[in-house]
Amino acid sequence: MLSKKLHSKQSSESQVRFDMTEKVMTMGEEEAFKMRAGRKRHSVQLDKRITQQLLQADRRSSNASSTGESVESLSSYTGSSSEEEDINPREKVQKNGKGGTDFCVRNIESAAFGRREIEIAEQEMPGLIALRRRAESDKPLVGAKIIGCTHITAQTAVLIETLSALGATIRWAACNIYSTQNEVAAALAEAGFPIYAWKGETEEDFWWCIDKCINTDGWQPNMILDDGGDATHLMLKRYPAMFNMIKGIVEESVTGVHRLYQLSKSGKLTVPAMNVNDSVTKTKFDNLYSCRESILDALKRTTDVMFGGKQVVVCGYGEVGKGCASALKGLGCSVMVTEIDPICALQACMDGFRVVRLEEVVRQVDILITCSGNKNVVTRSFMDRMKTGCIVCNMGHSNTEIDVGSLRTPDLTWEKVRSQVDHIIWPDGKRIILLAEGRLVNLSCSSVPSFVVSITAGTQALALIELYNAPAGRYKQDVYLLPKKMDEYVASLHLPTFDAHLTELNDEQAKYLGLNKTGPFKPNYYRY
Repeated sequence: MLSKKLHSKQSSESQVRFDMTEKVMTMGEEEAFKMRAGRKRHSVQLDKRITQQLLQADRRSSNASSTGESVESLSSYTGSSSEEEDINPREKVQKNGKGGTDFCVRNIESAAFGRREIEIAEQEMPGLIALRRRAESDKPLVGAKIIGCTHITAQTAVLIETLSALGATIRWAACNIYSTQNEVAAALAEAGFPIYAWKGETEEDFWWCIDKCINTDGWQPNMILDDGGDATHLMLKRYPAMFNMIKGIVEESVTGVHRLYQLSKSGKLTVPAMNVNDSVTKTKFDNLYSCRESILDALKRTTDVMFGGKQVVVCGYGEVGKGCASALKGLGCSVMVTEIDPICALQACMDGFRVVRLEEVVRQVDILITCSGNKNVVTRSFMDRMKTGCIVCNMGHSNTEIDVGSLRTPDLTWEKVRSQVDHIIWPDGKRIILLAEGRLVNLSCSSVPSFVVSITAGTQALALIELYNAPAGRYKQDVYLLPKKMDEYVASLHLPTFDAHLTELNDEQAKYLGLNKTGPFKPNYYRY
């Protein structure tokens, strides 16, 4: 049909070019089919049920090729069908290959694709895999029953399977309603892990999932791994007796750590907690280096924006803000920074950025990114003054930085453009582009580098091991930083990837510096 239409509109020469292109595309599709079939024949890691799923997927691809559909659109799993999206997973009855039902994911049938994504992530997470191999025989987490509430991605799956290999049993929910990779959640559920998460949860679903992980018959949690403090908050509020029996909490986000310090200050924190967010390896590598890459990925995927020459405001110049500003400047943006801290503001100035107040420049901004960890950084009054087409997004953990609630009024129209992209339209026709409804844009709209997550996950695993195995009295009912020695150990696990060789101190040098030859090499007050 398409060929006939083109024939009626174009010259015979154009038609020849089209026919040649069509043949090349067909050859490419056949080659892709052969490659997928080859991968199936040589795969020894998938069980019989998963292999059957892949065969079905290839048959669909083959049928699509014969009917002229795009094989590319069917060759990888990108989410549930529209009909499945309309059905709340809580209303579906699903079983994994072993007949288990202790999970709630979007579609268990997508497990095969999730397993492939996990395998790819493992290749880029050398430190965490090395930790798994070194500690697997000792099983330092035998008896640990861990409640996890983090982003559920392929990288998180590698952490979950590492904790399991070290002896722990787990139950896991998502800390963000948009960041779950449905196929990965399905793969974990297929492997027997109690996973309660799917992309696009409602607020009610969100709290239901966490509650299902905490409150279950015959299973008493004794550790919490949190990202944002939601699991800690819910357990403390609904199950205070259970909370008091927890041996330790590991928290990795600014928001969650802030909540823990508040609990400690008010005397409500009755268990020891480890702050891994402020560990050096988390702060530098996850917050700085990871965000430097993932902000560009998220903006490109959602808006296809050209960065060169754009006026950008980054709200907050902590490690996340530094990474975002650096990346955008490198692609030709004119970047401005807002700050409340004079030290961070001075750093921004020395790095070549203008430090401004948002009200001074808001009318000229093309892209606005919040990275402060605060609330109501971008209010309705600011958005009223933005020019049409301005892109607004958040890179801080919490969804409070952009006052999205103020946009849900009768005078404004919400227009869905694509997944995680909305036009907010004013009565005069002006429209701004809001990404992920103000939630964490890099995890909602793209992903983060697996290598960086390997570093962060390594600190989380070591913190769990430390708190679980610590003798009574070592940690009191307070918030602690990850010991420096563990930070250095996590870093050392990743150096072989770069064929890096550390210089060793001799006895005289170690004595001169007042250090142990094996570390720690820096005092706690040292700023990297």
